[in-house]
Amino acid sequence: MLEKIIILDFGSQTTQLIGRRLRELKEYCEIVPYNKFPENTDNIKGVILSGSPFSVYDPTAFSTDLNIFSGKFPVLGICYGAQFMVHEAGGKVEAAGSREYGRANLSSIAPGDELFKGINPGSQIWMSHGDSITQLPDRFKKVASTEDVELAAYRIEGEKTWGVQFHPEVFHTLDGMLILENFLNICDCKRDWSPASFIETTVNELKAQLGDDKVVLGLSGGVDSSVAAVLLNKAIGENLTCIFVDHGLLRKNEFETVLKDYEHLGLNVIGVNARDYFYGLLKGVSEPEKKRKIIGSAFIDVFDKEAHKIKDVKWLAQGTIYPDIIESLSITGTTIKSHHNVGGLPEKMNLRLCEPLRLLFKDEVRKVGTELGMMRHLIKRHPFPGPGLAVRILGDITPEKVRILQDADDIFINGLREWNLYDKVWQAATILLPVQTVGVMGDERTYENAVALRAVTSTDAMTADWAQLPYEFLAKVSNDIINKVKGVNRVVYDISSKPPATIEWE
Repeated sequence: MLEKIIILDFGSQTTQLIGRRLRELKEYCEIVPYNKFPENTDNIKGVILSGSPFSVYDPTAFSTDLNIFSGKFPVLGICYGAQFMVHEAGGKVEAAGSREYGRANLSSIAPGDELFKGINPGSQIWMSHGDSITQLPDRFKKVASTEDVELAAYRIEGEKTWGVQFHPEVFHTLDGMLILENFLNICDCKRDWSPASFIETTVNELKAQLGDDKVVLGLSGGVDSSVAAVLLNKAIGENLTCIFVDHGLLRKNEFETVLKDYEHLGLNVIGVNARDYFYGLLKGVSEPEKKRKIIGSAFIDVFDKEAHKIKDVKWLAQGTIYPDIIESLSITGTTIKSHHNVGGLPEKMNLRLCEPLRLLFKDEVRKVGTELGMMRHLIKRHPFPGPGLAVRILGDITPEKVRILQDADDIFINGLREWNLYDKVWQAATILLPVQTVGVMGDERTYENAVALRAVTSTDAMTADWAQLPYEFLAKVSNDIINKVKGVNRVVYDISSKPPATIEWE
């Protein structure tokens, strides 16, 4: 059984980053809600308590029963997690005179402390909290300070328990990875998680879970569903049937191209052209969430019809990954966007759900795909939304708008490849704007559509920066789109980062 660190999520924006850092250190970990500590603890090596947007003394603050794991496993509390342990033990946590946010430096470190092994005074850390620990309970001993924060870190005597009032998981804490590595050493972790070990473990689990049952999987053409399909194919072979539905909102020629790619992978794939059906349902619909729901519902109908042609299917497989789950419903209950995989389908078809990638981040999915021997261009494909171009056409959907956007997008994406920029960008998209602008072509005035180009850099889609593409490239693409795509006379470039903007426009 694979050993793991449990991360209790109290709602911090950086909880997922803690998980990513541990995976980078080759230790498997799972993020669970603050009040859902696993009942089976056989393979748990340690526990991390995340930060939170709450104050520990807020009546609505998240809390957990520390007795479940305190003293039984090594524990690291980060920011709110550190303050929560102090608060529960009778110490004092009070509002800081001013919010402690940004870079700071450790001014003192207790000699010989295991968590801070190899770290010297002066090391830069990142603070982000409005409260401070002002008094430690009995058995809690200070181990580190900054110039402004006396109790920047502590340890509980008699336990392998630490608390830090800064964020070791963020880039600006320069020795943060070393702190997390020290914690893994305290937990006596083997640190043997890798794409190869994930494949071995997951294939064995899928064989045990699925047995001789038949499985259907909805392919999107993207890396997530493709890797899920190859992984399942490795586990159950011919008992897997993949269905690839063309809702008419894919990239230009993508349906035909992707089907050819899947032939090379040896997958059993059924291709379904349902473009006219989707266009009919979307006619006149402009509201983004309504478009998503129509596409999701229509996908269920088409998929259900095709799946019923296969006898004795018992499972539905999806390429769900961690960010899908995180962004569908946060720990604080705020929905950012509907789950890109289709809710309701397992219930309607009376199928059980299989999601072999649900605990992986996007870059980890790509590493697993590489380990599985998949073609590079499939693995390196940019993320693409489930509703496809529907969320890149602002306003209602028409076949003509789809044609315009597909043609413009094709020039942009192929241009990125030709200029060797595609792999330097996390995701690129063209957005058809719901405005028309005045232009001049030859001696005639035009009144046509504007498109926005969007390209971002990221590692996991949780945060993203706009890509600083060369001016010469942008000029060439803009000129090509305006000259070659009938219906477009203006191109703009989106320079918004996430947050506050999302990667997609809808």
